[in-house]
Amino acid sequence: MEATGTDEVEKIKSKFMSAWHNMKYSWVLKTKTYFSRNSPVFLLGKCYHFKTEESGELSTDGSSFDKISTEISGNVEEFRKDFISRIWLTYREEFPQIKGSALTTDCGWGCTLRTGQMLLAQGLMLHFLGRAWVWPEALAMDSCDSESWPSSTVRKLTASLEASLTAERDPRLLARPPARRDWDGTESRNELYHRKIISWFGDSPLAAFGLHQLIEYGKKSGKMAGDWYGPAVVAHILRKAVEEARDPELQGVTVYVAQDCTVYSSDVIDRQCSFVASGKAGTKAVIILVPVRLGGERTNTDYLEFVKGILSLEYCVGIIGGRPKQSYYFAGFQDDSLIYMDPHYCQSFVDVSIKDFPLEMSFKKMDPSCTIGFYCRTVQDFEKASEEITKMLKSSSKEKYPLFTFVKGHSRDYDFASGPLHEENDLFSEDEKKRLKRFSTEEFVLL
Repeated sequence: MEATGTDEVEKIKSKFMSAWHNMKYSWVLKTKTYFSRNSPVFLLGKCYHFKTEESGELSTDGSSFDKISTEISGNVEEFRKDFISRIWLTYREEFPQIKGSALTTDCGWGCTLRTGQMLLAQGLMLHFLGRAWVWPEALAMDSCDSESWPSSTVRKLTASLEASLTAERDPRLLARPPARRDWDGTESRNELYHRKIISWFGDSPLAAFGLHQLIEYGKKSGKMAGDWYGPAVVAHILRKAVEEARDPELQGVTVYVAQDCTVYSSDVIDRQCSFVASGKAGTKAVIILVPVRLGGERTNTDYLEFVKGILSLEYCVGIIGGRPKQSYYFAGFQDDSLIYMDPHYCQSFVDVSIKDFPLEMSFKKMDPSCTIGFYCRTVQDFEKASEEITKMLKSSSKEKYPLFTFVKGHSRDYDFASGPLHEENDLFSEDEKKRLKRFSTEEFVLL
């Protein structure tokens, strides 16, 4: 009886702290999202319909969905498996002190860094696991009713996840995943990669894409721990983090950030072919990040169809965006509402939230400042994607100019960039510093 009483106290304490953090950081306390059973739901290129019992073709009613792939991936249960399998990172507290500051939490200021981590995590999941992969333990974790976990349970889960960081330093600890009799070799391999991807985002100075490392790269653009980071600045920080990563597994991935709403095809392909230049076989996969504005002070609804089109692509890694304390990771949509993951919503401050429900907002409420991301495994994939997205940009835009463009050649051919790409002992070139300084105020040219 005594143990039961202690658990009840812990549950009440956990819920009280959750409510307090929601009020302190202006969060909206929301516990469920209700979707229509009459419309398809898209999640990072997968289409689900909650009325159907199995995969198949979805009939359209002549709406805008006839422009989007309508192959059904599953019903509500399959959607939940898929959604829970996405890596959801949130505010945390009590992590190792950030160098050069007294901060041991990112509550109230690190939301865009967290959304950037989610964007990159999805790109790495596509690279190592593929879009069809779902976490085998997804629904098992879902049934644990994470909202009622006592803090002691949360601490155990956090310790388990952070053990992956130790395993990264000692490869023997990652020799095999937890024993499961029904796992085959592929599933065991995927579990190893899943654990490793999570370890790269741990809140530790040793984690390649952890908050501590991202802040160190942010200092080169004038950002410090405690500052708010805009979506464009975060895109450049992620690029540097991937470039500087030393894990051999990450040498086959690169990140390209579009300049002034323009993707220069030759620059992207040069990045992908850098393996060949260094004497190694094959090419690199690329995660392309495009900072854009979807309007002026308010989001222009003319861009809705394009945003939906992007999120309907399986190689999309999501969209991040927002103002201070209002940054989100957008991963899907139903009708005119966007499905998103909220880095502010945090019951327990663990690395990976395993909540069983997505959040939803009207497209009109989306902040116009954002960064769009997509993944291409090969040069051929990039060329195909650029053609597909270009058609989408032209057909969906009612404006005179598209939201962003793909052009042939290098950026230097257009005199928009000059000088060496890297300076010795300096992560950002002078040209990049100027661009980052402008991005830090989120000033975009509105076409």
